[in-house]
Amino acid sequence: MLSRGKHRNPSKGACFMEFASYLAGERWSDHPSCTHPLLAGLARLVNDHTSDAARPHLAELIPSVIGLTGDDPRLDARIALCAARAALPVVAHERQLAMAVSILSAEHVLAELEGRSAGDLDERSREALAQVPDATRWAYTFGRGVRVSPKGFRRYAAPNTVQLAVRGIAQACVPDPDPLLRDLLADAIDECWALLRPGAGTAAGSAAGTAAESAPAAVDPARWADACRLTGVSA
Repeated sequence: MLSRGKHRNPSKGACFMEFASYLAGERWSDHPSCTHPLLAGLARLVNDHTSDAARPHLAELIPSVIGLTGDDPRLDARIALCAARAALPVVAHERQLAMAVSILSAEHVLAELEGRSAGDLDERSREALAQVPDATRWAYTFGRGVRVSPKGFRRYAAPNTVQLAVRGIAQACVPDPDPLLRDLLADAIDECWALLRPGAGTAAGSAAGTAAESAPAAVDPARWADACRLTGVSA
């Protein structure tokens, strides 16, 4: 089954990215080369902050992260943007300020990379910011005149945003943060698919039985069946 921490072989349990390395045929590791580093970091955080009871439900997403990697700087910005938008409505007030700033910064970086106007926000970002008007006003004031470079955002702001967002959701005053965490990871996976494999649809919403077939990189069917057996997912 999926578990916290690091293990040396699948029979003793493994975290999300360790199973990804296993399915991809790589050396057993929670930092496999088959997945973009920030997406893998998000997956590790979601895995570790999900309850023991809900963690097996993450398993069907594992094949979808295999092969999702590349040097496009928009990947980091979009992953961070997914995290900040998911966290903003539910985290504590002090974290809402940080998440609002992260949304505006990520949108600014994406606008620069895509040649759009800096004020041209994605509709999902507008909706998230509209839910917390006080934090949004503060974020606009805080960011006035501040320029965030794509390189700086990728190196510092994006990983910090992902960490704060996942921890904030896990600690939020909501009845059950587990579905929020899973949806965040699924959304980030879909964003990466959209950038890396446009026109191929999305993978994160696949049913467990078809996830291995829809993964962007080949997954050994025997290994997937073994992973299903160990995690309790239907093959």
